[in-house]
Amino acid sequence: MSKKKIKIFQTNLFSKKIKKLSKKQKADLDKAVKEIVADPQIGQDKRGDLLGVYVHKFKSSTQLLLLAYEWDEESRTLLMIGLHENFYRDLKKNKK
Repeated sequence: MSKKKIKIFQTNLFSKKIKKLSKKQKADLDKAVKEIVADPQIGQDKRGDLLGVYVHKFKSSTQLLLLAYEWDEESRTLLMIGLHENFYRDLKKNKK
């Protein structure tokens, strides 16, 4: 049985945020993205305004980073990454 190739998409917001990350944070992010590709239900599913969005929390050094994404069988769309402070507010603002 051949393994299906999962496509990964990034929003402009996500792309802008990762440019500000350190090498260590980017390495931790890569690991988190691989976890999401392997098991998209690893994140917590959101309700209300953010229905359909999942948020995976992971540690990078001493910081807790949040990674918001949407998924289906063929793809993962990385929406936003950031610290908890104002994360959901900014995510809702950019989701509309």
